[in-house]
Amino acid sequence: MSRTTLVSVEELAGHPEWRVFDCSHSMSDPQAGRAAYQEGHIPGALHAQMETVLSGERTGQNGRNPLPDPRVFAAWLGQAGLKAGDQVVCYDRGGNVAAARMWWMLRWIGHSAVAVLDGGLAAWTAEGHALTPEVPSFPATALSALPDNSRFADLAEVEASLGNPAVLTVDARGAARFRGEGETTDPRGGHIPGALNRPYTLNTGADGLFKAPEALRAEWSTLLGAHPASDMIASCGSGVSACHNLLALEVAGLPGARLYPGSWSEWSADPARPLET
Repeated sequence: MSRTTLVSVEELAGHPEWRVFDCSHSMSDPQAGRAAYQEGHIPGALHAQMETVLSGERTGQNGRNPLPDPRVFAAWLGQAGLKAGDQVVCYDRGGNVAAARMWWMLRWIGHSAVAVLDGGLAAWTAEGHALTPEVPSFPATALSALPDNSRFADLAEVEASLGNPAVLTVDARGAARFRGEGETTDPRGGHIPGALNRPYTLNTGADGLFKAPEALRAEWSTLLGAHPASDMIASCGSGVSACHNLLALEVAGLPGARLYPGSWSEWSADPARPLET
């Protein structure tokens, strides 16, 4: 049976045939994730860099981490040797935010057998498993992209949803940035008018593992209120940590929410767009 949300360290260790991707990334240093991967990673893992693999071309108006062309992403996966039937597991070193982004992107292009390693690299090493600097190689494949663009909402749709009570925008950034305090990353501080705040860090416990499905379901149901998850648009700073919230919803058994890939970095780029603080 395919794993589509989370896998444990024990499960991953028992399946050396699964395809593993290290998504380690640092927003402050674009090369840090690659350098950390080269120092040591889970055996069999390849590195998926945020700037070159998990993001597309930046125009200055489309956000810090716009989605790549799905055909380009699929071509990279083919060069990495991924086959249509492979079980994929993603992880990183930073709370599984970047890993959740790759999880979402694989589902977006039609590869449903993808899960995130619960607890990430920290959980792997905490259970005594070794790392390796060895970079594996796999025979190239021809992987096709069948993108499901109903999984995301673009800028025009988010703009059109302002004031619509049937649409619920939920921002995954920390509370201070949501309020517009201390913004140093994007052009303006604040949030999309009408948005609610659910920091992605609330999805995990002190141990770094995702909360139990029933706990997540209770918390998210309280936030959503009368809305089904399909009414929700997930936003954040640049369309990355929002994927962590989308993963938490899937773990909770509340599927159907969509990603706003441009998120605040795209929204705030135009001073004419309204904001709230």
